Amino acid sequence: MGNGRSVTMQDIADRVGVSKALVSMIFRGVPGPSAETKERVFEVAAELDYRPNRTAALLSLRRTHLIGVMTNIRNPFHAEMVEHMVAAADAVGYEIVLGAVTSTHPESKVIETLLDFRCEAVVLLGPEAPAESLMLWAERVPVVSVGRRVTGAGVDVVRAGDSPGMSDVVDHLVDFGHRRIAHLTGGSGSIAIDRSAGYRRAMRRHGLAEYECVVDGDFTENCAPRAVHELFGSSGPRPTAIVAANDLSAAGLLDALRRNGFAVPGDVSVTGYDDSTLARMAHIDLTTVSQRPEEQAVRAVRAAVERLDDGRDEAASTVLRPRLVVRATTGPVPAATDRVV
Repeated sequence: MGNGRSVTMQDIADRVGVSKALVSMIFRGVPGPSAETKERVFEVAAELDYRPNRTAALLSLRRTHLIGVMTNIRNPFHAEMVEHMVAAADAVGYEIVLGAVTSTHPESKVIETLLDFRCEAVVLLGPEAPAESLMLWAERVPVVSVGRRVTGAGVDVVRAGDSPGMSDVVDHLVDFGHRRIAHLTGGSGSIAIDRSAGYRRAMRRHGLAEYECVVDGDFTENCAPRAVHELFGSSGPRPTAIVAANDLSAAGLLDALRRNGFAVPGDVSVTGYDDSTLARMAHIDLTTVSQRPEEQAVRAVRAAVERLDDGRDEAASTVLRPRLVVRATTGPVPAATDRVV
């Protein structure tokens, strides 16, 4: 308009010579206006560089076509999942609203914020809230849990099998001759517990129960220095390989090990989990497990849309088979080293 003011539907109506209500009907796709009038309204809208006020439009509609996604912004795997979900939602006429979990913004607050924005369904990436809380949220809107096994809460689940994934990692290391295989956990959440259980089952299947070694972690790189000190801080038996619960903690292990003079995989093999963009970087090149993020994202969006548009009211569960991705951080059992950190 030339004066810094945003163009409104009234401006378009005045230029075309019709009512604002008629312009609104055309933008909302309401039947009635003639083809000629529609064409003229769209021409003028383009000339004036009209940008709809989305917030106002949403408030006037009963449907918002918004899917809320709860994510941990520090998790590179979540970032990749969100990218795929935006594309999947766009393909079926929905948009994604992100809610970030942080140390000061817990899951419960994120969910309430997404509902305040009138999200019609909520997808939770790696939720750690109790099943009872998930059930309460699922009574308000359709809820899809991605990555975590949930039963009896009326929640749809999309995940890759953590136990088969960890089994593949241990099998790979055993094939290289490793026996002393340690595990850096991801904490006390459901996903971390499932991965730890998968590690233990695989070690016992190979007859290596006596070599099980579990160090508490937290799914971040911050736990790595303490873990390295705990595993290599004495002259006693040490692991020749470490299975981390995710890529971020594995990257922390690579850094801590190298800072203490250990070569990877020359002295110690390291594996992650998620096959995030971090794992694929050339200077990290991490052996890890792919959870097939694009397919998980598509299926999570599909689950939400089935609830909203197709009338499905029974909870559904999808479990994908993960895939081992072998890169440069794993190799044969090294010669013994007497280095102490």
